[in-house]
Amino acid sequence: MSTTENGQQTAGRPRSGEAHQAILDATLELLVEVGFSALTVEGVAGRAGVGKATIYRRWPSKLPLVVEAFGQLPGFEDFDTGSVADDLKRMLKGYIEAFNATPLASVLPSLAGERAHNPELSELFDPVTRRRSLPLRRALERGIKRGELPGELDVELASDLIVGPIAVALFYRGAKLNPRMVGPMVDLALSGLRNESPGE
Repeated sequence: MSTTENGQQTAGRPRSGEAHQAILDATLELLVEVGFSALTVEGVAGRAGVGKATIYRRWPSKLPLVVEAFGQLPGFEDFDTGSVADDLKRMLKGYIEAFNATPLASVLPSLAGERAHNPELSELFDPVTRRRSLPLRRALERGIKRGELPGELDVELASDLIVGPIAVALFYRGAKLNPRMVGPMVDLALSGLRNESPGE
């Protein structure tokens, strides 16, 4: 349906802004239903109620379309509580809750698996995932400035260490992510980063 100047609803294809969002929504729906490999521009167009030409005017192929749709899904939310442990726990609990409540739980594994043998997807996907994890690195950098973490800490490696258990649970054990895993996970990671024994 589209809207005339006097506010009446008329049959027809969605307006430009509406069409753009409908295409992204349809892309996420189909990623959940059929995965990356089986997703087609024709299928997205049909689901969104637009013509293929409308999609190709915005995205040259399904790859950038999929990556933009993925970018709409929740990432890490930044928290600055004054404590690196509290920042990380709130951030990761919020992420896991959003992960379980949105298409992210289906879309991320599908794209992560595909990128391993699709260099073009990897080239587009990796910068997006890096931007989405910026709050995690910022939390660690604040911890360094406050003296909570060693000044020589490798922030990239530390970030991987902290979220590693999530990746293991998701990709190797096929387990549903549980927010209750966050507290012990963060405590163990930080005690290692501080060169302490757990519990000290």
